[in-house]
Amino acid sequence: MKKDIVQNSVAAVPPLGARGRYNRQIILPEIGQVGQQKLAEARVLVIGAGGLGCPVLKNLAAAGVGCIGIVDGDVIEESNLHRQMLYNLSHCGKSKAETASKVIREMNPDVKVTVYNQFFNRKNAFEIVSDYEIIVDCTDTIPIRYLINDVAVYKKIPVVYASIYRFEGQVSVFNYQNGPSYRCLFPENQELDQVANCETMGVLGVLPNTLGAFQATEVLKMILGVGEVLSGKLMLYDALCFQTQIIAFAKNPKAIEKSVINGSLLFNQKQVDEGLNIDAFFEKINLENIMIIDVRQPNEQPAFNEKNVIQVPLKELEKYSQTIDRKLEIVLFCNTGQRSQNGVEYLKKQGFKSVFHLEKGIQSLGKYRK
Repeated sequence: MKKDIVQNSVAAVPPLGARGRYNRQIILPEIGQVGQQKLAEARVLVIGAGGLGCPVLKNLAAAGVGCIGIVDGDVIEESNLHRQMLYNLSHCGKSKAETASKVIREMNPDVKVTVYNQFFNRKNAFEIVSDYEIIVDCTDTIPIRYLINDVAVYKKIPVVYASIYRFEGQVSVFNYQNGPSYRCLFPENQELDQVANCETMGVLGVLPNTLGAFQATEVLKMILGVGEVLSGKLMLYDALCFQTQIIAFAKNPKAIEKSVINGSLLFNQKQVDEGLNIDAFFEKINLENIMIIDVRQPNEQPAFNEKNVIQVPLKELEKYSQTIDRKLEIVLFCNTGQRSQNGVEYLKKQGFKSVFHLEKGIQSLGKYRK
């Protein structure tokens, strides 16, 4: 994993009082020099550098949060640009995490940024979160949200959550000062692909920027110790009607216990490397008695027309998996590795023992396309 981590250190920051950048914050009685120093010393991990992650990163860097980690294994596509405003057309095809790092460091060189150019998964979760005091969940897949929750509960790290759906969004804070967790609000459903993402359902471009700003606000409030944090509360936002609603929810001891158990098992078990690089992927697909499954939608590009590949869209994998021998070795792939990773997570929970996926997806194969 370490080869995918890029650290960007900066020179020592001059005394806060000597800098004009933060003056409008510092004159607020609730912040002052002491509060600005708290921001400079804060360590925040942002998981996902897409629609939610871009405004979170931009706002945290602008506010002077001193240490920011960025986790994302995806690359920038033109379809991202209407909502992911850290990027422009010249960035297409480049790493989201690395590009976001460069942009926010140009915006504020005070910030130290650590890049994790990979998707968050069971194998790397504990190593990544170990240096941070707040996690911002900017992902769009249910299995990864539960993984973030279980790791965060076990490590006692608060999580700022948001999700979006077409013209609506929601925000909450979990695990804050021993408060409710994600599982307390959303008991786990074993179904695969429960909630559609932007790729399949669409999204108003401004919406993730609004919700990401809300997330950044909660992060700053926690660091500064001001205001009322959205712990035990879910804020619902409807952009079409410009309405907000706050729903209170309680801590569920059984949900917390399940999170702690899951986190403990994950922390203590030896992790199997489920992600395949290109060489290992081609080695697998040329072997007999291995099932190769394309979990993309029909006609997605780039095409990959190997004769032994079966196409089973992710949303149909649950039903199809009931017909597969659980002892069979399975390799999944999609475009970027995100959906195939979700498929691996699901099949593992269903008792499949040997499940792998192409870590960075078909797009990583470069010129090898048929």
